[in-house]
Amino acid sequence: MGHQAPLPDNELDRVISLSELDLDYAALQDTFKDLTKLAAKVAGTEVSLVNLIDSFTQWSISQYGIDLEQMPREDSVCQYTIVTKDAFEVKDLSADERFKDKDYVTGGPKLRYYFGVPLQTSDGYQLGALCVLDKVGKEISPEKVEMLKIISNEIVNRLMFIKSMNLLRNSVKEARDVQRKVAHDIRGPLSGIVGLTQIISEQGKENTLDDVLQLVDMIQKGGSSLLDLANEILTNDLSKETGKQKGPAANEFNLPIFRDKLERLYKPQANAKGVNLSIEVDEKADYLNFPRNKLMQITGNLISNAIKFTPANGWVNVLLGITLQGKTTCLSIAVRDNGKGMDAATIENIQSGNVSSTSGTAGEQGYGFGLALVQHLIEKLGGTLSIESAVGSGTSFTVTLPL
Repeated sequence: MGHQAPLPDNELDRVISLSELDLDYAALQDTFKDLTKLAAKVAGTEVSLVNLIDSFTQWSISQYGIDLEQMPREDSVCQYTIVTKDAFEVKDLSADERFKDKDYVTGGPKLRYYFGVPLQTSDGYQLGALCVLDKVGKEISPEKVEMLKIISNEIVNRLMFIKSMNLLRNSVKEARDVQRKVAHDIRGPLSGIVGLTQIISEQGKENTLDDVLQLVDMIQKGGSSLLDLANEILTNDLSKETGKQKGPAANEFNLPIFRDKLERLYKPQANAKGVNLSIEVDEKADYLNFPRNKLMQITGNLISNAIKFTPANGWVNVLLGITLQGKTTCLSIAVRDNGKGMDAATIENIQSGNVSSTSGTAGEQGYGFGLALVQHLIEKLGGTLSIESAVGSGTSFTVTLPL
């Protein structure tokens, strides 16, 4: 029998808060690798992960000691961490009914020990977890727990910094105000780096000099990457103003790039279930650049939902195109599947924001917030969502977003 963790009381607001970061989950390893390695060194474990949890998936945006990029939310241990206020520990995963049959326990790395700290924003939303794991049991002292919490705070600081960078990219007209905000937000991460360096220095007796120097060097590189990112944004904005920029900017997609991002993140989910995922683009408009704002969150949730309700050997097709609605140029996203389909009442509930959780074709657990998030984001961007479906005949979601 499967076990499902209780949902956070603010789950819809939590996934909306995560979507507001507008993250590219596959491009964050370098931003957090120093802190991920530091967490493992502090805890004395072989493995550490920085995990973000959306409506369907746990995304490992940074890894140390293990090759893992994603897993279904219902299979993760961190889904329990995000409903705790302080930390979540499992002394022996193989003896816990909730986890003993998971692949990461029975095969592969054969993990036994888990300790996770929530990644909590200043607004109280727990977006994911910093976790450390090992093949043998561990005892983590209170002092090391506090250090892990400091590292988790630094991770959140960097996530907020990335959000500020995206604000800068998307608000040229308000660039001066946003730049002041970014300058303020840079101080947070850099202050955290200084604090971590001080802690490592104080713990010097417990580490070799080579370990300390290596970690300090990595943290210094992490700080430099933040400054490099700020310089990159300012350079992109300047080149855009002077007409020298070619191709999509950092805050833009074109149809081929959009397709490649989706394939990179969601093909593994489809392959794991034996579903054929195909993503096509309108080649006539593949040169057009458009803002990437929330597109991955909208389309990713629709694809995950389609995979969930499509049986093995079924198919999910995504068609990306550009259309003209009157005088308005629009991005069109169609996600179709040959899954179990929906009745008229379910479609009405989705469109009214009252959708409830149901299980997928392979018994996947549902959380009931993925489509609610999609509806919220589409409305916020001034777009529309249409749904065509019948029980046993698959479903078609079509999103139209004004560019």
